[in-house]
Amino acid sequence: MLIRAYHNRQVKNADGTKEVERLQTAIASAPLAGQLSRELRANLQRAARTAMLNLQATTVEILPPQSHPQRHNLQPLQVQVILACEDNPPATEKPVSWLLLTTLPINGFEDIVQCWRWYRYRWLIERYHYVLKSGCGLEQLQLETAERIERALSTYTIVAWRLLWMIYESRHHPDTLADTILETHEWQALYCTIHATPVPTQSPPTLSNCIRWIAKLGGFLGRSCDGEPGV
Repeated sequence: MLIRAYHNRQVKNADGTKEVERLQTAIASAPLAGQLSRELRANLQRAARTAMLNLQATTVEILPPQSHPQRHNLQPLQVQVILACEDNPPATEKPVSWLLLTTLPINGFEDIVQCWRWYRYRWLIERYHYVLKSGCGLEQLQLETAERIERALSTYTIVAWRLLWMIYESRHHPDTLADTILETHEWQALYCTIHATPVPTQSPPTLSNCIRWIAKLGGFLGRSCDGEPGV
């Protein structure tokens, strides 16, 4: 389990007393494990900037919720807590702060960083499942045996991964030549189809152009207001 904490839940006091403390108080008292630099992309709420994150981690036992009807029959849940909080943000900006809970073992700074990086992939993982469900139509398959479902999933897994890979590569490295991803016969066939010519160009086009050409085969219009094609 690797999730983001939302509620400031009650946890067992670390000193063994019966007094109850809160999750945020427990992690705030943990020693600083190290710092990590992260590039923040611009969005509607902030400009792009480099954030220096202070990383802290500790182990706590989360108590059952007071409102749970079976609270007295439930045992505390032991988890590792990770706090990644921006150090010295700009005066006009809200500091970046992530409070994570995990059942993964944490034995040092590298484990903390690994969990933080894995959590950063959450949006990419969501996009991957989006491609499987909406792009490949995996949920619409009417397969009657587990073996057939496994075969289909194995195939569509490769398709979804390759689509995401091509899209992200084209956005982060648009001027890269297409032969870094496509075989020669693939980008040449694509060029000939788009330009209605039997003679392909000898030099590979850019990856960005090839992605737009592939998208046009699927109905992408490529107008100025359309932006870049998605998966």
